[in-house]
Amino acid sequence: MYKFSHLLNKMGMTKKKSPVLTKEEEQLIAQLREQPALLSRFQSILGITRAKGAADKTADEVEGLLIEEMRRLGHAGMSQWATQAEAQVSQEVQREQPRLRSRKKKR
Repeated sequence: MYKFSHLLNKMGMTKKKSPVLTKEEEQLIAQLREQPALLSRFQSILGITRAKGAADKTADEVEGLLIEEMRRLGHAGMSQWATQAEAQVSQEVQREQPRLRSRKKKR
């Protein structure tokens, strides 16, 4: 009986081991899971660069798409930062002045 396992290995048809992540990669993944808006933007950027139809577009078109996605990434990052900064300041004020009541602006 002839063994085909060595042929499969040469042809790349055997099971591949999943790559081992570095500590930095694990930290990045954990941080992106905490901020899904940023994860979505990064996925969009990668999608543009890896798109199958990208060969049909000009370099200027791809550049325009990437610039727009980078703007969206910046906006998402600033929104995340502002939300966290506001929560942190609110907690600090609440700790320093526990009797202080916050009021929301009426519309």
